[in-house]
Amino acid sequence: MSSAELSWLVVGLGNPGTRYEFTRHNAGARALERLAKRLDVKLRATRSVARLGQTRSDGVRLYLGRPLTFMNESGRAVATLAHLKGVGPQNVIVLHDEIDLPVGAIKVKLGGGSAGNKGIESVARSLGSRDFYRVRIGVGRPPHPFQEPADFVLEQMSKKDVLELFELEERAGDAVLSLIHDGLEATRNKFNSSARSIRAEE
Repeated sequence: MSSAELSWLVVGLGNPGTRYEFTRHNAGARALERLAKRLDVKLRATRSVARLGQTRSDGVRLYLGRPLTFMNESGRAVATLAHLKGVGPQNVIVLHDEIDLPVGAIKVKLGGGSAGNKGIESVARSLGSRDFYRVRIGVGRPPHPFQEPADFVLEQMSKKDVLELFELEERAGDAVLSLIHDGLEATRNKFNSSARSIRAEE
């Protein structure tokens, strides 16, 4: 495949259905939907495992996928799309929520552990590799020490919290495009900032 035909698969993790639409666990899925809208990409159901669309960006073919599986089974959808489009793990970018990052922070990484994120574990298992890119969207930890993290990321957010994450999810799309066109190191330098640094730039 020539460089002009280079392809990337970008996937946003979350749970299907309106019940989960405005939960923290769907930050990756919302970021993917917003990136698709920005690039004028229509997402259509593909093989009943995901909604998929495609476009080109500066000579690079982009496939944008939103799994229709639940978060813990995301790998099945991601692996199906990667196989269908002939994209290797090294050209897969996964958008997902991260409780170990404060709200306002984004971190980009290649490979590494899942930090307990069952969706990431599923993707790594199904792809047979951890060597895919991740754009981690900070949603913070529960404000109350007795609240379980799983309950926190699955609860309905307030309008204030939704709006707070909106801009971060848009920024996650910027990180995806930067990864594709500028590479990992340049993207890390630009986006792997603390919440305080990000707010200082605004």
